[in-house]
Amino acid sequence: MNLVTVIAHPLVQHNLTKLRDSRTDSESFRRGLGEVASLMVYEATRSFHTKSVSVATPLARTRGAQLKHEVVLVPILRAGLGMMGSILQLIPRARVGFIGLKRHEQTLHASVYHKSLPADLSSFEILLIDPMLATGGSTAAALKLLIERGARRMRLVCLVAAPEGIARVHERCPELPIFTAAIDQKLNAKGYIVPGLGDAGDRLFGV
Repeated sequence: MNLVTVIAHPLVQHNLTKLRDSRTDSESFRRGLGEVASLMVYEATRSFHTKSVSVATPLARTRGAQLKHEVVLVPILRAGLGMMGSILQLIPRARVGFIGLKRHEQTLHASVYHKSLPADLSSFEILLIDPMLATGGSTAAALKLLIERGARRMRLVCLVAAPEGIARVHERCPELPIFTAAIDQKLNAKGYIVPGLGDAGDRLFGV
C-alpha cells in the first residue's frame, strides 16, 4: 500500500472522530466533513507540478511558482459534494465535474446515472472525491469514465477506506495515489465499512 497516504495530522483525526460519532447531527457532520476535506487537500496536492514564473512585487521582480496544469475536482454524487465546497475554496479556479453512481443494495454493483466531465482530461490534474472507499465499485466505475476521457494525473481523496476497496481500485489503476484519514478493519456483509461512520450521504443530508 505504498501508494496510500494515511493523513495522521491531529486536526484531521480530531474531525474524523467527530464524524464517526453516531450522535453527530447532519449540520455538524456537514461542517466537520468540509473542515477535514480542506485539511486533507494540502497533502493530496503536495505533488502537483508547478512552473516557475516572474512576478513583480511592489518593490522588485522575483521568481514564483504557479500550478503547471489546470485542476478538475470530480466529486462522486452524492456524498462527495460534502467535501467539494471546501476544496473549491482552496483551489477556486478549478473546474468541477460530476459523476453520479448508485450502488445496488443486493449485488453491490455500481451503475452510472449521471456524468458531466470535460471532453478531454489529458491535460488536467484530477482530484476524485468521495468520503467512503468501501467495496471500491463506485470508485472503479468513476475511474473508468475518467480514463475514457484521457485522464492521466489522478488522485483519490477519501475520508475512510476499507482494505477491500483499496485493493479493487488498485486493480483498476495500479499507480493511483490514495489519500485517506483512516484504513478501517473490513467490510460487513452489506458492503459497509467497519467501524466506518455509517452512510456518509444519509448523514450529510439527513435523508
